[in-house]
Amino acid sequence: MATQKPQRTPEEIEDMILRKIFLVTLKENPENPSSSSSDPRVVYLEMTAAEILSEGKSLLLSRDLMERVLIDRLSGEFPNSEPPFNYLIGCYKRAHEEIKKISNMKDKTLRSGMESAAKQAKKLAVSYARIHLGNPDLFSNGNLKDSNPKAGSSLSSSSPLFPLVFAEVSSGVMLDGFGGNDFGSRVDCPPGFLEDFFKDSDFDTLDPILKGLYEDLRGSVLKVSALGNFQQPLRALLYLVKFPVGAKSLVNHPWWIPKGVYLNGRVIEMTSILGPFFHVSALPDHTIFKSQPDVGQQCFSDASTRRAADLLSSFTTIKTLMNTLYDGLAEVLLCLLKNTETRDSVLEYLAEVINKNASRAHIQVDPISCASSGMFVNLSAVMLRLSEPFLDANLTKRDKIDPTYVFYCSRLDLRGLTALHATSEEVAEWIDKDNPVKTDGSGLNNDGENSLRQLQEASSSGSTPNVKPTRSSSEKAKYPFICECFFMTARVLNLGLLKAFSDFKHLVQDISRSEDTLATLKAMQGQAPSPQLELDISRLEKEIELYSQEKFCYEAQILRDGALIQQALSFYRLMVVWLVGLVGGFKMPLPPTCPMEFASMPEHFVEDAMELLIFASRIPKALDGVHSYVLDDFMKFIIMFMASPQFIKNPYLRAKMVEVLNCWMPRRSGSSATSTLFEVHQLSLEYLVRNLLKLYVDIEFTGSHTQFYDKFNIRHNIAELLEYLWQVPSHRNAWKQIAKEEEKGVYLNFLNFLINDSIYLLDESLNKILELKELEAEMSNTAEWERRPAQERQERTRLFHSQENIIRIDMKLANEDVSMLAFTSEQITAPFLLPEMVERVANMLNYFLLQLVGPQRKSLTLKDPEKYEFRPKELLKQVGQM
Repeated sequence: MATQKPQRTPEEIEDMILRKIFLVTLKENPENPSSSSSDPRVVYLEMTAAEILSEGKSLLLSRDLMERVLIDRLSGEFPNSEPPFNYLIGCYKRAHEEIKKISNMKDKTLRSGMESAAKQAKKLAVSYARIHLGNPDLFSNGNLKDSNPKAGSSLSSSSPLFPLVFAEVSSGVMLDGFGGNDFGSRVDCPPGFLEDFFKDSDFDTLDPILKGLYEDLRGSVLKVSALGNFQQPLRALLYLVKFPVGAKSLVNHPWWIPKGVYLNGRVIEMTSILGPFFHVSALPDHTIFKSQPDVGQQCFSDASTRRAADLLSSFTTIKTLMNTLYDGLAEVLLCLLKNTETRDSVLEYLAEVINKNASRAHIQVDPISCASSGMFVNLSAVMLRLSEPFLDANLTKRDKIDPTYVFYCSRLDLRGLTALHATSEEVAEWIDKDNPVKTDGSGLNNDGENSLRQLQEASSSGSTPNVKPTRSSSEKAKYPFICECFFMTARVLNLGLLKAFSDFKHLVQDISRSEDTLATLKAMQGQAPSPQLELDISRLEKEIELYSQEKFCYEAQILRDGALIQQALSFYRLMVVWLVGLVGGFKMPLPPTCPMEFASMPEHFVEDAMELLIFASRIPKALDGVHSYVLDDFMKFIIMFMASPQFIKNPYLRAKMVEVLNCWMPRRSGSSATSTLFEVHQLSLEYLVRNLLKLYVDIEFTGSHTQFYDKFNIRHNIAELLEYLWQVPSHRNAWKQIAKEEEKGVYLNFLNFLINDSIYLLDESLNKILELKELEAEMSNTAEWERRPAQERQERTRLFHSQENIIRIDMKLANEDVSMLAFTSEQITAPFLLPEMVERVANMLNYFLLQLVGPQRKSLTLKDPEKYEFRPKELLKQVGQM
C-alpha cells in the first residue's frame, strides 16, 4: 500500500510561491528543496532569518515578511546577484507567471489567498522599482549604467526603463531598411509592468524618472533622418504621454520650452524634447545639423543613371516614412491637447517655436539661428492634421475663428506683420478710437469687454461688425482652440510648407543656372582647353549632383505627397471663405469701404493661398482629387479682389492672383478640375475680363523702384488670359460691352499702355539685336577671336548668351502685345483713335526693319532670327489687319 504524500498547508504553499518570486530562502538547507532552491540566483538571507527566529516567528515567507525580505535582498551584497532593477523586473515577471499557475487551483479559498499574495508581490516589485530609479544610490547595486547589460553599450548611460519602453512599443513597428537600431530587440518587458509602473503613483515620485526618459528619447532621435529609426522613440513618446502623469511631466520638463538669453529657433529645435522629433526629415539641412543616414546620398545619388522604378520606390518609401512621423507627432500633440492640464503648455510651445522662427519668412534665412525647413514642413503637416476637424466641406465651425485674435493674442506676435491694407498706425487708431482713457488710469472705458464680445459675436455670424475691438484691462481675451489652431496653422504654413515651396523654386533655378554655365564652360573647353576650365567643370558637375539630390528630397517629401497638398488647399479654402465673410460674403460689387477687420489681417494669409495654388497647379494631377467647390471658392475670391486696391493694397499680390488663373487655363493646367472655372462660372462671366483690364492699367504704378520692369511679366500673364478669354464667346461679348462702356476710360488707358509697351519692347529688342550682331561678327572672325585672352573670350561668350535671353524674352512679349492689339482694337468705336495707334506701331516696326535688314529688305544679317522670336513680317501683317 503506497504511502500518501503529506499535504502542504496554505502557509507552506505561500512560502514556496514567494520564494520562487523573490529568489530567496530563509533556510540554509531546506528539508523539502524546491526547484527554485537549486537556482544559482537564489540568495540565502542568513541575517534576516536570524532576526525572524529571534522574534519567535516561523521561517516561512509570508505576506507580512514580504517587504522586509525584499528590502534585505536589495540592500545586501551577494555573489552573482542581479542588479537591483533587473532583479525587480524578474520578480514582477515571476509573480505574473505564478498568478497564471494559481488560477488553476481548485480550492477557491486557497486560490484567492495565493493570488492576493502574488499580486502584492507584483505591487512591491513595481513600488521598489520606482524607488530604485528615483534614488539609484539607495541600494548597494544601484549603479544605473551597470544595471542594464542587455541593452547594449550605446544605451549604457540611459535609464533602465528606456529599453523596456521600446520593447513594449516595438510589436508591429516597421523599422528602417537602412541600418537603424532596434533599441528594444534584446529586452523582454513583462506584460503589464510599465502600465503598473506609471499608474497609481504620485507625480513627485515619477516625475524625475520620466524626465530622464524624455531626455533619453530626445537623444535617441537627435540628428536622425527619415531613413533612421525614429519610429520606436516616437511610439515610446506617445506611449508615455498617454499616461496623465507622463503628459504632465513632459510639459513640466525644463527642456519642454528651453530658456536662456541665447534662445532662438535652432536652439528650440535641437534642445527641446519635441524638437529633435520634428527635425527628422528627408529635406537638406545645414552641415552642422545634418542627419544620418543621408537621404540624398542613399536614395538619389547618380539619379540620372538610375532606373525610374528605383526612383519611384525611393519616393514611395520616403513619403510613407514621413506620413508615419506626421501621424505620430499629431497623435502626441492631440493627446496633450485633450488633457486640460497640458493644453496651454502645448499652445505655448507652438507659439514659442513660431515666434522664435519668425525670420524664416525672410528671403535669406540664417540656418544657425532658425529651425530647419524639415522641422517646419513636419510641423505644417502636423498642424494640418490638428485642423482637420474644422475643415469639413461646409466649414461649419468657421464662426469660431475670431479676427480680434490678431490684435489681442498673448501668444503669437501677429501685430507686427504686414496687413492687407491697413497700416499699423491705422489699426492702432481704429482700436483706440472712442475708447478714452479712464480717470483711474486703467486705459479703457467700462464698455471695453462688452465691445469685444459684440465684435466676436458679429464676426461669428459672418456679418461685417460695426464695433471697434477693445480689451478689458482686468483680463486677457480667451479664444477657443479652433481659433488658436487656425492662426497658428496659418503662421506655421507660412514659415514651413510655403517657405519650402520657395526654397524648392530657388533650387530649381540654381540647377538651371549651373547647367547653363556648365554648358558654356564645356563649349569653351572645346574651343580652348585649359586646366582651370577642367577644374571649374568638375566642380560644377559635383555641385549639380548635390543640387539634384536636394531637389529629389524636396520632391519625395512634398511634391509627391498629394494628400499633404490637398490638406493645405482645404485649409486655405477655409482661409479665403473666412476672409470673404469679413466683407459680407461672396457677392459683387464689394462694399464701398474696406472693413478694418479685413484690412488688418496679415497679408501673407492671402499670399500663401495664392502661392499654394500656383505650386499645386504646376504639379501634374495635383488638382484632380480636389472637389470642385474648393476651386470655385478660390475663383470667386480671386475675381473679387484682383482689381480692388482699396481692399488689397499690394499690387504684386493681386498680380499673383492672375498668375493662379494663368495656371488654370485649360490648355496649361491639363486638369479636368479647372476646365469649367472660366466658361460657366457666373462671377467669372460678369467680372473677369473687366477686372483683368483694370489690373492691366493699375499695374503701371506699383510703388516699387522696379515697377517699370515688373509690369511686363505681370502684363504678359494678363495678356495670355485675355487671349484665351477672347476665344470664349460669352467672355468676348462681355469684352465688347466693356469696350463700349469704358471707351474713354479704363479701356482707352488699357490700349495706350498696350501700345507703349509694344514700342518699348521693340525698341529695346532692336538695340540688343544690334549689340548681338556685333558679338556674332567678333566670334565669326576665328583667327582674331583665338588671339584674345581666354578670360576675355569667356566674358564675351557669357554676354552673348545673356543678350540672347533678353532678346528672346523681349521679342516674345512684343509679339504678344502686337497680337493682342490686333483683336482688342476691333472694339474701338471712335474712328480717330485707330489710325493713330496703327501709325505709331507701324512706324516703329518700319524703323526696326530698316535698322536690321537695310533699305532693300533683301536678307537678314542676324543668324537664326526665329531663335529670338523675331518675326517682323508677321508683326507688320497683324498691324495691317487693324
